[in-house]
Amino acid sequence: MNEIKSRGRIMIIGAGGVATVAAHKCAQVPEVFKEIMVASRTLSRCEAIREDIKQRYGREIQTAQVDADKAPELAGLIKQFQPDVVLNLALPYQDLHIMDACLKTGVHYIDTANYEPIDEAHFEYSWQWAYQDKFMQRGIMAVLGSGFDPGVTNVFTAYAQKHLFDEINYLDILDCNAGNHGHAFATNFNPEINIREVTQVARHWENRKWIETPAIIEEGSIHFSFDYPVAGAQESYLLYHEELESLVQNIKGLKRARFWMTFSENYLNHLRVLRNVGMTRIDEVEYEGQKIVPVKFLKTLLPEPASLGTKYTGKTVIGNIMTGKKDGKIITRYIYNVCDHEEAFRETGTQAIAYTTGVPAMIGAMMMLTGVWQGSGVFNMEQLDPDRFMDALNKYGLPWQVAEHAALPDRM
Repeated sequence: MNEIKSRGRIMIIGAGGVATVAAHKCAQVPEVFKEIMVASRTLSRCEAIREDIKQRYGREIQTAQVDADKAPELAGLIKQFQPDVVLNLALPYQDLHIMDACLKTGVHYIDTANYEPIDEAHFEYSWQWAYQDKFMQRGIMAVLGSGFDPGVTNVFTAYAQKHLFDEINYLDILDCNAGNHGHAFATNFNPEINIREVTQVARHWENRKWIETPAIIEEGSIHFSFDYPVAGAQESYLLYHEELESLVQNIKGLKRARFWMTFSENYLNHLRVLRNVGMTRIDEVEYEGQKIVPVKFLKTLLPEPASLGTKYTGKTVIGNIMTGKKDGKIITRYIYNVCDHEEAFRETGTQAIAYTTGVPAMIGAMMMLTGVWQGSGVFNMEQLDPDRFMDALNKYGLPWQVAEHAALPDRM
Protein backbone atom coordinates (compact mmCIF):
# COMPACT_ATOMS: atom_id res chain seq x y z
CA MET A 1 0.00 0.00 0.00
CA ASN A 2 2.70 2.43 -0.93
CA GLU A 3 0.21 4.76 -2.64
CA ILE A 4 -1.37 7.14 -0.14
CA LYS A 5 -5.16 7.10 -0.53
CA SER A 6 -5.70 10.42 1.19
CA ARG A 7 -8.83 11.65 2.89
CA GLY A 8 -6.95 14.78 3.90
CA ARG A 9 -6.55 13.93 7.59
CA ILE A 10 -3.38 14.92 9.46
CA MET A 11 -2.43 14.42 13.10
CA ILE A 12 0.20 16.83 14.44
CA ILE A 13 2.06 15.63 17.54
CA GLY A 14 3.39 18.55 19.60
CA ALA A 15 2.14 22.01 20.53
CA GLY A 16 5.22 24.25 20.54
CA GLY A 17 6.20 26.99 18.13
CA VAL A 18 6.86 24.71 15.15
CA ALA A 19 3.59 22.81 15.67
CA THR A 20 1.79 26.15 15.90
CA VAL A 21 3.15 27.21 12.51
CA ALA A 22 2.46 23.83 10.90
CA ALA A 23 -1.13 23.78 12.17
CA HIS A 24 -1.72 27.33 10.90
CA LYS A 25 -0.28 26.53 7.49
CA CYS A 26 -2.34 23.32 7.23
CA ALA A 27 -5.45 25.32 8.12
CA GLN A 28 -4.67 27.70 5.25
CA VAL A 29 -4.89 24.84 2.73
CA PRO A 30 -8.30 23.21 3.38
CA GLU A 31 -8.35 21.57 -0.05
CA VAL A 32 -5.47 19.33 1.09
CA PHE A 33 -5.82 19.26 4.88
CA LYS A 34 -9.52 18.63 5.34
CA GLU A 35 -9.28 17.53 8.98
CA ILE A 36 -6.57 18.48 11.46
CA MET A 37 -5.82 17.22 14.95
CA VAL A 38 -3.16 18.70 17.26
CA ALA A 39 -2.22 16.37 20.12
CA SER A 40 0.25 16.89 22.95
CA ARG A 41 0.88 16.07 26.59
CA THR A 42 -0.33 19.58 27.50
CA LEU A 43 -3.91 19.91 26.26
CA SER A 44 -4.14 23.63 27.06
CA ARG A 45 -1.44 24.41 24.47
CA CYS A 46 -3.32 22.42 21.83
CA GLU A 47 -6.49 24.32 22.67
CA ALA A 48 -4.67 27.65 22.35
CA ILE A 49 -3.63 26.67 18.81
CA ARG A 50 -7.21 25.61 18.04
CA GLU A 51 -8.65 28.91 19.24
CA ASP A 52 -6.14 30.99 17.29
CA ILE A 53 -6.86 29.04 14.09
CA LYS A 54 -10.60 29.45 14.61
CA GLN A 55 -10.17 33.20 15.09
CA ARG A 56 -7.85 33.67 12.10
CA TYR A 57 -9.43 31.34 9.53
CA GLY A 58 -12.83 30.33 10.88
CA ARG A 59 -11.77 26.66 10.81
CA GLU A 60 -12.42 24.06 13.47
CA ILE A 61 -9.64 21.62 14.29
CA GLN A 62 -9.55 18.80 16.81
CA THR A 63 -7.29 18.53 19.84
CA ALA A 64 -6.29 15.70 22.16
CA GLN A 65 -4.07 14.95 25.11
CA VAL A 66 -1.53 12.20 24.55
CA ASP A 67 1.79 11.07 25.98
CA ALA A 68 3.98 10.45 22.92
CA ASP A 69 6.41 8.47 25.09
CA LYS A 70 3.75 5.76 25.29
CA ALA A 71 3.39 4.15 21.85
CA PRO A 72 0.26 2.11 22.77
CA GLU A 73 -1.52 5.24 24.02
CA LEU A 74 -0.61 7.13 20.86
CA ALA A 75 -1.63 4.17 18.69
CA GLY A 76 -5.04 4.23 20.34
CA LEU A 77 -5.47 7.91 19.46
CA ILE A 78 -4.34 7.26 15.89
CA LYS A 79 -6.91 4.48 15.53
CA GLN A 80 -9.57 6.82 16.87
CA PHE A 81 -8.78 9.78 14.57
CA GLN A 82 -7.60 7.69 11.60
CA PRO A 83 -5.19 10.20 10.01
CA ASP A 84 -3.53 9.62 6.66
CA VAL A 85 -0.24 10.90 8.04
CA VAL A 86 1.24 11.64 11.46
CA LEU A 87 3.42 14.76 11.59
CA ASN A 88 5.83 14.42 14.51
CA LEU A 89 6.74 17.83 15.93
CA ALA A 90 7.41 16.57 19.44
CA LEU A 91 10.83 16.09 21.05
CA PRO A 92 13.52 14.06 19.24
CA TYR A 93 13.55 11.62 22.18
CA GLN A 94 10.05 10.56 21.13
CA ASP A 95 10.70 9.78 17.45
CA LEU A 96 10.97 6.02 17.85
CA HIS A 97 7.85 5.77 20.02
CA ILE A 98 5.87 7.67 17.39
CA MET A 99 7.30 5.56 14.57
CA ASP A 100 6.29 2.44 16.53
CA ALA A 101 2.74 3.78 16.86
CA CYS A 102 2.62 4.44 13.10
CA LEU A 103 3.83 0.90 12.39
CA LYS A 104 1.17 -0.55 14.65
CA THR A 105 -1.60 1.42 12.96
CA GLY A 106 -0.28 1.42 9.38
CA VAL A 107 -0.12 5.22 9.09
CA HIS A 108 2.52 7.25 7.23
CA TYR A 109 5.05 9.23 9.29
CA ILE A 110 6.99 12.48 8.87
CA ASP A 111 9.21 14.49 11.25
CA THR A 112 11.64 17.42 11.33
CA ALA A 113 14.49 16.21 13.57
CA ASN A 114 16.27 12.90 13.99
CA TYR A 115 16.19 10.73 17.07
CA GLU A 116 18.53 11.20 19.99
CA PRO A 117 18.50 9.30 23.29
CA ILE A 118 17.43 11.29 26.30
CA ASP A 119 20.48 10.33 28.35
CA GLU A 120 23.14 11.13 25.74
CA ALA A 121 23.79 14.32 23.76
CA HIS A 122 24.22 12.46 20.51
CA PHE A 123 22.03 12.35 17.42
CA GLU A 124 22.26 10.30 14.27
CA TYR A 125 19.93 8.66 11.77
CA SER A 126 20.96 5.05 12.43
CA TRP A 127 18.14 4.42 14.87
CA GLN A 128 15.50 5.58 12.37
CA TRP A 129 17.18 4.07 9.31
CA ALA A 130 16.91 0.73 11.18
CA TYR A 131 13.12 0.96 10.60
CA GLN A 132 13.55 0.64 6.82
CA ASP A 133 12.51 -3.01 6.53
CA LYS A 134 9.64 -2.63 9.01
CA PHE A 135 8.12 0.29 7.11
CA MET A 136 8.61 -1.47 3.77
CA GLN A 137 6.92 -4.62 5.03
CA ARG A 138 4.05 -2.57 6.47
CA GLY A 139 3.68 -0.74 3.17
CA ILE A 140 3.96 2.72 4.70
CA MET A 141 6.25 5.69 4.22
CA ALA A 142 8.45 7.57 6.70
CA VAL A 143 9.99 10.90 5.66
CA LEU A 144 12.74 12.17 7.94
CA GLY A 145 13.77 15.76 8.55
CA SER A 146 11.13 17.91 6.81
CA GLY A 147 12.11 21.16 8.52
CA PHE A 148 14.47 23.78 7.13
CA ASP A 149 17.82 22.40 8.22
CA PRO A 150 17.43 19.50 7.92
CA GLY A 151 14.75 19.58 5.27
CA VAL A 152 14.83 22.51 2.89
CA THR A 153 18.62 22.40 2.81
CA ASN A 154 18.40 18.76 1.67
CA VAL A 155 15.85 19.70 -1.00
CA PHE A 156 18.00 22.64 -2.14
CA THR A 157 20.83 20.14 -2.66
CA ALA A 158 18.60 17.68 -4.52
CA TYR A 159 17.25 20.50 -6.72
CA ALA A 160 20.79 21.68 -7.51
CA GLN A 161 21.87 18.15 -8.32
CA LYS A 162 18.90 17.73 -10.68
CA HIS A 163 18.91 21.13 -12.42
CA LEU A 164 22.10 23.11 -11.82
CA PHE A 165 25.02 20.66 -11.70
CA ASP A 166 26.25 17.49 -13.29
CA GLU A 167 28.09 16.81 -10.03
CA ILE A 168 28.27 18.63 -6.69
CA ASN A 169 31.69 18.42 -5.05
CA TYR A 170 31.58 20.99 -2.25
CA LEU A 171 28.61 21.85 -0.05
CA ASP A 172 28.40 24.54 2.64
CA ILE A 173 25.12 25.06 4.48
CA LEU A 174 24.94 28.47 6.17
CA ASP A 175 22.28 29.28 8.78
CA CYS A 176 22.05 32.92 9.87
CA ASN A 177 19.68 34.38 12.43
CA ALA A 178 20.25 38.13 12.31
CA GLY A 179 17.28 38.81 14.58
CA ASN A 180 16.95 40.49 17.98
CA HIS A 181 14.42 39.25 20.55
CA GLY A 182 15.33 41.71 23.31
CA HIS A 183 16.28 39.09 25.93
CA ALA A 184 19.69 38.82 27.54
CA PHE A 185 19.77 35.10 26.66
CA ALA A 186 17.22 32.84 25.01
CA THR A 187 17.11 29.91 22.61
CA ASN A 188 15.03 29.98 19.44
CA PHE A 189 13.67 26.47 19.91
CA ASN A 190 13.43 24.01 22.80
CA PRO A 191 16.30 25.12 25.12
CA GLU A 192 17.21 21.58 26.12
CA ILE A 193 17.52 20.37 22.52
CA ASN A 194 19.22 23.57 21.35
CA ILE A 195 21.90 23.53 24.05
CA ARG A 196 22.62 19.82 23.59
CA GLU A 197 23.06 20.43 19.87
CA VAL A 198 25.40 23.40 19.88
CA THR A 199 27.69 22.24 22.72
CA GLN A 200 28.72 19.04 20.91
CA VAL A 201 32.03 18.53 19.18
CA ALA A 202 31.88 19.88 15.61
CA ARG A 203 32.20 17.50 12.66
CA HIS A 204 32.36 17.93 8.90
CA TRP A 205 32.87 15.59 5.94
CA GLU A 206 36.09 15.81 3.95
CA ASN A 207 38.05 13.32 1.85
CA ARG A 208 35.61 10.49 2.62
CA LYS A 209 35.84 10.77 6.39
CA TRP A 210 34.45 12.74 9.32
CA ILE A 211 36.79 15.32 10.82
CA GLU A 212 36.21 16.54 14.38
CA THR A 213 36.98 20.08 15.56
CA PRO A 214 36.24 21.92 18.84
CA ALA A 215 32.67 22.85 19.76
CA ILE A 216 31.59 26.44 19.18
CA ILE A 217 32.19 27.45 22.82
CA GLU A 218 35.66 25.90 22.98
CA GLU A 219 39.01 27.47 22.19
CA GLY A 220 40.03 26.53 18.67
CA SER A 221 36.50 26.47 17.25
CA ILE A 222 36.40 27.27 13.52
CA HIS A 223 34.53 30.40 12.46
CA PHE A 224 34.61 33.17 9.89
CA SER A 225 32.67 36.27 8.92
CA PHE A 226 30.28 35.74 6.02
CA ASP A 227 28.42 38.51 4.19
CA TYR A 228 24.83 37.23 4.12
CA PRO A 229 22.22 38.63 1.73
CA VAL A 230 20.17 41.34 3.51
CA ALA A 231 21.69 40.50 6.92
CA GLY A 232 25.27 41.55 6.12
CA ALA A 233 28.45 40.29 7.77
CA GLN A 234 27.83 37.76 10.56
CA GLU A 235 30.26 35.53 12.44
CA SER A 236 29.54 31.93 11.39
CA TYR A 237 30.68 28.87 13.36
CA LEU A 238 31.37 25.36 12.10
CA LEU A 239 29.25 22.75 13.85
CA TYR A 240 27.73 19.36 13.15
CA HIS A 241 24.19 19.15 11.82
CA GLU A 242 22.23 16.02 11.07
CA GLU A 243 21.52 16.58 7.37
CA LEU A 244 25.23 16.16 6.64
CA GLU A 245 24.95 12.48 7.62
CA SER A 246 22.38 11.66 4.95
CA LEU A 247 23.63 14.06 2.28
CA VAL A 248 27.12 12.55 2.18
CA GLN A 249 25.49 9.17 1.53
CA ASN A 250 22.93 10.25 -1.05
CA ILE A 251 24.65 13.05 -3.02
CA LYS A 252 27.28 11.35 -5.13
CA GLY A 253 30.55 13.16 -5.77
CA LEU A 254 30.68 15.16 -2.53
CA LYS A 255 34.27 15.77 -1.48
CA ARG A 256 33.45 18.10 1.40
CA ALA A 257 30.28 19.02 3.30
CA ARG A 258 30.13 21.57 6.13
CA PHE A 259 27.47 23.30 8.23
CA TRP A 260 27.80 26.84 9.61
CA MET A 261 25.58 28.76 12.04
CA THR A 262 25.78 32.33 13.30
CA PHE A 263 26.14 33.09 17.01
CA SER A 264 26.67 36.38 18.80
CA GLU A 265 29.50 36.74 21.30
CA ASN A 266 26.83 37.51 23.93
CA TYR A 267 25.13 34.15 23.28
CA LEU A 268 28.42 32.24 23.40
CA ASN A 269 29.52 33.94 26.62
CA HIS A 270 26.25 33.06 28.33
CA LEU A 271 26.56 29.48 27.12
CA ARG A 272 30.15 29.20 28.38
CA VAL A 273 29.17 30.44 31.83
CA LEU A 274 26.19 28.08 32.01
CA ARG A 275 28.43 25.18 30.97
CA ASN A 276 31.13 26.14 33.47
CA VAL A 277 28.70 26.17 36.41
CA GLY A 278 27.10 22.88 35.37
CA MET A 279 23.73 24.16 34.14
CA THR A 280 24.04 22.45 30.75
CA ARG A 281 24.50 18.97 32.27
CA ILE A 282 22.03 16.32 31.09
CA ASP A 283 22.66 13.85 33.93
CA GLU A 284 20.76 13.89 37.22
CA VAL A 285 22.05 15.72 40.28
CA GLU A 286 20.60 15.73 43.78
CA TYR A 287 18.98 18.93 44.97
CA GLU A 288 17.27 19.14 48.36
CA GLY A 289 16.54 15.44 48.38
CA GLN A 290 15.28 15.29 44.81
CA LYS A 291 16.85 14.27 41.52
CA ILE A 292 16.88 17.00 38.85
CA VAL A 293 18.54 17.39 35.45
CA PRO A 294 20.24 20.83 35.36
CA VAL A 295 19.46 21.57 31.68
CA LYS A 296 15.78 20.73 32.26
CA PHE A 297 15.72 23.12 35.22
CA LEU A 298 17.42 25.76 33.07
CA LYS A 299 14.70 25.26 30.46
CA THR A 300 12.06 26.37 32.99
CA LEU A 301 13.96 29.63 33.64
CA LEU A 302 14.53 30.66 30.04
CA PRO A 303 11.93 32.40 27.85
CA GLU A 304 9.53 30.05 26.08
CA PRO A 305 10.71 30.03 22.42
CA ALA A 306 7.13 30.35 21.14
CA SER A 307 6.82 33.63 23.10
CA LEU A 308 9.83 35.33 21.51
CA GLY A 309 7.91 36.48 18.44
CA THR A 310 6.20 39.37 20.23
CA LYS A 311 9.40 41.46 20.19
CA TYR A 312 11.50 39.75 17.52
CA THR A 313 12.89 41.93 14.74
CA GLY A 314 15.29 41.17 11.91
CA LYS A 315 15.64 38.28 9.51
CA THR A 316 16.93 34.77 9.04
CA VAL A 317 18.98 33.80 5.98
CA ILE A 318 19.51 30.08 5.39
CA GLY A 319 20.89 28.41 2.30
CA ASN A 320 23.46 26.29 0.51
CA ILE A 321 26.62 27.31 -1.32
CA MET A 322 27.53 24.51 -3.73
CA THR A 323 30.49 24.11 -6.06
CA GLY A 324 30.71 21.47 -8.76
CA LYS A 325 30.75 20.75 -12.46
CA LYS A 326 28.31 21.66 -15.20
CA ASP A 327 29.10 20.88 -18.86
CA GLY A 328 32.76 20.49 -17.97
CA LYS A 329 33.01 23.84 -16.17
CA ILE A 330 33.39 24.44 -12.43
CA ILE A 331 30.57 26.67 -11.11
CA THR A 332 29.29 27.80 -7.71
CA ARG A 333 25.65 28.53 -6.88
CA TYR A 334 24.01 29.87 -3.73
CA ILE A 335 20.38 28.90 -3.05
CA TYR A 336 18.88 30.67 -0.06
CA ASN A 337 15.76 31.97 1.67
CA VAL A 338 15.26 35.18 3.66
CA CYS A 339 12.54 35.14 6.33
CA ASP A 340 11.36 38.08 8.44
CA HIS A 341 10.62 37.61 12.16
CA GLU A 342 7.92 40.30 12.28
CA GLU A 343 6.12 38.97 9.21
CA ALA A 344 6.18 35.45 10.66
CA PHE A 345 4.63 36.76 13.87
CA ARG A 346 1.88 38.63 12.05
CA GLU A 347 0.89 35.50 10.16
CA THR A 348 1.22 32.77 12.80
CA GLY A 349 2.04 34.38 16.15
CA THR A 350 5.56 32.89 16.17
CA GLN A 351 9.10 33.93 15.25
CA ALA A 352 10.96 33.10 12.04
CA ILE A 353 12.90 30.14 13.49
CA ALA A 354 9.64 28.31 14.16
CA TYR A 355 8.20 29.54 10.87
CA THR A 356 11.09 28.28 8.74
CA THR A 357 10.68 24.83 10.31
CA GLY A 358 6.89 24.66 10.46
CA VAL A 359 6.23 25.65 6.85
CA PRO A 360 8.41 22.85 5.36
CA ALA A 361 6.81 20.41 7.80
CA MET A 362 3.41 21.27 6.31
CA ILE A 363 4.76 21.11 2.76
CA GLY A 364 6.31 17.69 3.34
CA ALA A 365 2.98 16.39 4.65
CA MET A 366 1.29 17.97 1.62
CA MET A 367 3.68 16.16 -0.75
CA MET A 368 2.64 12.89 0.90
CA LEU A 369 -1.09 13.55 1.05
CA THR A 370 -1.29 14.66 -2.57
CA GLY A 371 0.70 11.66 -3.80
CA VAL A 372 3.70 13.65 -5.06
CA TRP A 373 5.89 11.61 -2.72
CA GLN A 374 5.07 7.91 -2.52
CA GLY A 375 6.88 4.81 -1.40
CA SER A 376 7.35 2.21 1.30
CA GLY A 377 10.25 2.53 3.72
CA VAL A 378 12.28 5.30 5.32
CA PHE A 379 13.39 8.29 3.23
CA ASN A 380 15.52 11.37 3.72
CA MET A 381 14.40 14.48 1.87
CA GLU A 382 17.10 14.48 -0.82
CA GLN A 383 15.95 11.02 -1.94
CA LEU A 384 12.61 12.44 -3.11
CA ASP A 385 11.83 14.59 -6.15
CA PRO A 386 12.44 18.24 -5.17
CA ASP A 387 10.48 20.15 -7.84
CA ARG A 388 6.98 20.37 -6.36
CA PHE A 389 8.39 20.99 -2.90
CA MET A 390 10.47 23.89 -4.24
CA ASP A 391 7.37 25.33 -5.95
CA ALA A 392 5.44 25.07 -2.68
CA LEU A 393 8.15 26.96 -0.77
CA ASN A 394 7.56 29.94 -3.04
CA LYS A 395 3.78 29.65 -2.68
CA TYR A 396 3.50 29.16 1.09
CA GLY A 397 5.87 31.71 2.56
CA LEU A 398 9.52 30.71 2.06
CA PRO A 399 10.56 32.04 -1.36
CA TRP A 400 14.07 31.13 -2.49
CA GLN A 401 16.63 32.58 -4.84
CA VAL A 402 19.54 31.19 -6.83
CA ALA A 403 22.63 33.36 -7.27
CA GLU A 404 26.14 32.98 -8.61
CA HIS A 405 28.70 33.07 -5.82
CA ALA A 406 32.38 32.58 -5.12
CA ALA A 407 33.35 29.18 -3.75
CA LEU A 408 34.15 29.12 -0.05
CA PRO A 409 37.81 28.39 0.76
CA ASP A 410 39.02 25.06 2.12
CA ARG A 411 40.32 26.60 5.33
CA MET A 412 38.86 29.50 7.27
